[in-house]
Parts: sequence; C-alpha cells; structure tokens
Amino acid sequence: MKSGTFTSSDVIRASFSAAMSSMYRTEVPAYGTLMSLVAEVNSKTLAASPELKDQLQETDTLDRISEERHGAIRVGTPEELSMLRRVFAVMGMYPVGYYDLSEAGVPVHSTAFRPVNGDALKINPFRVFTSLLRLNLIGDTGLRKKARAILGARQIFTDKAITLVEKAEAEGGLGADDAQTFVSEILETFRWHDRASVSSPLYQRLHDAHRLIADVVSFKGPHINHLTPRTLDIDAVQDLMPEHGISPKAVIEGPPTRACPILLRQTSFKALEESVSFQNSDGTWETGSHTARFGEIEQRGIALTPKGRALYDRLLNDTRKIIRPAADGSNAKAYITALSDTFKAFPDNWADIRREGLGYFRYSAIERFAGRVTAREAADIEALIARGAVRFDPIVYEDFLPVSAAGIFQSNLGDEASQTFVASPSQREFETDLGTAVLDEFAHYAGLEQASIQQCLQILRPAALAS
Repeated sequence: MKSGTFTSSDVIRASFSAAMSSMYRTEVPAYGTLMSLVAEVNSKTLAASPELKDQLQETDTLDRISEERHGAIRVGTPEELSMLRRVFAVMGMYPVGYYDLSEAGVPVHSTAFRPVNGDALKINPFRVFTSLLRLNLIGDTGLRKKARAILGARQIFTDKAITLVEKAEAEGGLGADDAQTFVSEILETFRWHDRASVSSPLYQRLHDAHRLIADVVSFKGPHINHLTPRTLDIDAVQDLMPEHGISPKAVIEGPPTRACPILLRQTSFKALEESVSFQNSDGTWETGSHTARFGEIEQRGIALTPKGRALYDRLLNDTRKIIRPAADGSNAKAYITALSDTFKAFPDNWADIRREGLGYFRYSAIERFAGRVTAREAADIEALIARGAVRFDPIVYEDFLPVSAAGIFQSNLGDEASQTFVASPSQREFETDLGTAVLDEFAHYAGLEQASIQQCLQILRPAALAS
C-alpha cells in the first residue's frame, strides 16, 4: 500500500480518543456530568477573559481545549508495556518522561504516551499516563509469585489488534478500513470487565498488599481507570462539583491558584465502588465489589525549565514541611493557605518568569516588522522583544507530576492505601521493559523554544541580509 493511502496517525488518535470518551461516558455516567461542567466553566472563563482567549487564538490552541483528554492505564508485565508502546506508536504517541511513584507509596513506575509534534498536539493532544506494576515491591514472596503467574497467563490485546499493529509496522501505516478496525480492537484492552480472574480470597490478599496491586492483577484486562478533560479554571470546577452531585477530593494537587498558571493542577472525584464477580473453586460465582475508576480534571500551565522546576519542587517540599495534606481533608484549608504563602516566592507574571529563566516560551514574529529591523536587532531576540517585533507566549506543559499523580492515585484508592515502599527509581529498568528510551521533557521543551527563536530571526532579518 502506498503511504498516500494511509490514514494519518493524528486521525487514528483522534478517533481513538473520541471512542474512549464515548465508552467511558457509558461506563461511568459521572464522567459525562464532569464533561458538561468543564465545558460550562471553560465557556464562562473565556467570556470573562478576552486576553486569555486572544492568547489561545494567537497560538492556534483554542480549538484543542474542548477535545483535550488524558487517560491512565496500569499494566502488569514488561510484555504488556512494550506492546502498548507499539500500539500507541500507530497513533503517533510516544513515551515522554519517567515517573517513579514508589517514593509516594504507590508500587509503579510510569511514562506518558503522547504526541510530541506541535501540529499533532493542535490536532489532538490525547495522552495516556501508563504505569507498570512493580511486583518486586510486594513483600510476600508467595503472593508475588502467584501474581506473576496470573499476569503471565493473560493476553490483554485481541488477536486482531496484534495483527494490525504488526501490519502497520511492516507497511508503514494503516488504510481507512484497517484504521477503523484497529480503534475498535484496541478499545477492548481499555474496556471494563466485571468478572475477576481471581477468587475472592486471593483478591483480598492482593488488596491487603495494596489496592492498586489488586486492580492490576485481578482482571483479564487493565481497563482505563480515568479520563481527564482540561479546564481553564480548576478552582471553579472544584467549587461547582458538589452542586452537580459529585464529591471532589479535598485538595487540588499541584501548585496553588496563580495569575500565571505553572505546570499542572489536578483534582478528581472519589473512585466508584463497582459490583464484580469472583469465581469459587467449584466454578460458581459470588458477588463482591472493587474500587478503581474515577473522574479527574486538570488545568495546565507553562512548562518550567530545570531552574523553574527546582524552585517549584523546593517550594512544594517547604510547604509539606509545614503541613502535609491529610487524606480525609481535615486540614485542607490550612494546607492551601500554607501552599499559597510559600509560592509567593515564585514570580507570577510572564515577563518575570521569562526574565529569570523559569519557564519555556514560544516566540513569534510580528509580521509587519519583517525586513524593517536593524542588523543588530535581527541577531538579538531580546532587542526584537523590546522593539515590539516579537511576542512570547508560554509553552503549555504537556506532561505530569509524580507527587500529584500519587496524590490522585491514593485519594481514589482509599485513605488506607498509602503505604511505605523503599524509594527505588529505575529508569534504565523501565526503558528496558518499554523497549526504548523515553524522551527527556526538558530537552524537548528547550528545543521547541529555540526553534521558535530561530524562526523569528529568520523572518525578521533585514532584507539586505536575506538576499
């Protein structure tokens, strides 16, 4: 098949994202309520902030807001992780960043599969935060062996899905019919299964070791455990959720409310207690329950440089030395106050953030200045900014925060789920299991910023230099 007849990976990704959203809305009706609430808040926020709307339009990112989602999935074996990498590659999604959640009491390490090209992000910025269970962190040797055997015996992908991945790799893409079938078949991996693949007593042992372990090991598929729309005002959504019959977690994860948003803020509603069936040794089934799937909302800010991220991490740690947010929300107001006070040390206007080298920006030339600047100005981005010939806009942080991810996981796994594991980051091991290196997010954002600077200098250089 000629490449011209292939369906674009962006189109496949958009189709899969829409199919996933439709499926999850059916499986978890509260997600539909959440989507409506976010749409309402985003509309009001844009109406009240013409400057924000203009910025989104100028950077050609306004349309993507309503389509933006991220999902999360947890797999149990290196083979499952590696196959997911191949699946996501067909959709133009690649692993970015390494996250170790063991230090926060969650026995997984993770990456995020997402598009990395700017144009691809504008078409559909779907991301999937993907975690690999770390069975070596289970202290009970017998339980660890049993869990490994159960995971080793399952196949989370349909035969047709595997065939289509292999076809896409061999031929360089998929035609329209194959692409449609691919989306349908891959969706099965993310579908909810209400029949456990373990007995009730074994489920309880896995549950007692850690709720997340029970969630990963006990079912024939990993199932999507949340989908997350992007809001432009997470505080407004947090305040409105109870009015719509949704109980949010007590504290928004991430930085405090700011005029210039940084990194990522997330909140969620409690995971659903869902009816499942466990098979007895005599072949009969008994009814039980399982808690895993929930709803989440995010607000994204600017991507921070290593200097900015170090300042963020220090301020967050300083806050948690003063007070740590309690799982039951009993000290939520005190924590939010301490967080806001501590983060006064982080500049809260774009000019200062840029001047101090704390965040990444995308630079764009003002067309009317093309060919009208001096040779000296044309070689100096700061001179061009001062002249008004170049504007700068924050580059959106497209990735995740391990402390925030762990906070969301724990709040939805149950208050008693927070446990102590030896912090053991192992990016090399993870990349071996994945089958490739993950993209370094800092290098990626720096490359985007530098490319935008070079483009500005090229557009604005004097006519004498261009000839």
